[in-house]
Amino acid sequence: MAITNGYASLAEVKAALRITDSIDDSLLDMAVESASRLIDGFAARQFYSSGSAVRYFVAQDDFVVEVDDLVNGTVVIQTAQDADGVFDTTWDTNDYQLEPLNSVLDGIAWPFNQIRAVGDYLWPISGGEALIKVTGTFGWPYIPIAIKQATIIQASRIYKRLDSPMGIVGFGDMGAIRVSNQLDPDVAQLVMPYKRMRTFV
Repeated sequence: MAITNGYASLAEVKAALRITDSIDDSLLDMAVESASRLIDGFAARQFYSSGSAVRYFVAQDDFVVEVDDLVNGTVVIQTAQDADGVFDTTWDTNDYQLEPLNSVLDGIAWPFNQIRAVGDYLWPISGGEALIKVTGTFGWPYIPIAIKQATIIQASRIYKRLDSPMGIVGFGDMGAIRVSNQLDPDVAQLVMPYKRMRTFV
C-alpha cells in the first residue's frame, strides 16, 4: 500500500530501523500511516493540507470564532443571521483579523486557527447554530520536524509490535514483560506543543 498523508516517509522509517531490504515495505507503509493518524487523534488536528474546502463554525462569542487550521490568509467569510441556511453577508478583509498574529504561536510557526471580528460586524450567535461559513485552504503548509520525528518513533514501535502479537516482549524475574498500551512517552512529549485544546459546541 502507499502512504496517504503520512508524516514520515518509508525511507525515513527504514533508516531508523536499519532495514535495507524491501520485504516488509507494505507493513512499514501501514505503520507510518497508522502512526500519522494516531498523532492526528492525539493532537486533535491534521498536519497536512486538505486543499480548498468550505467549512462551517459556531462563534465562541460576538468577537471570536475558533476555526480549523488555515494554511494561508486567503479566505472568504460569509455569515447567516439564522439557521435558514442562507449565508447572505460576505465579510470584507477589513472586518476580521486572522490569528495568531504573524502566524507565530509561542515561538512556533503556526497556521491561523482563530478569526476575530474587528470591523463593522459581529459574529452572529443564535442558539448554537453554525452561522459562519469559511472557504479556504485548511490544514498545515508543512510537517513540523517534531511531528515527523514522533511519527518515525511511533511507526517503528507499531512495526516492532508485530514481534509480540500477544502483548508480551519477554520474561524477567517477575514474569512476563508486557507491552505498554500507552502512547510512546517521547511521542507524546514531541506532539504536546501542537495539541489542540478546544471546546466543542
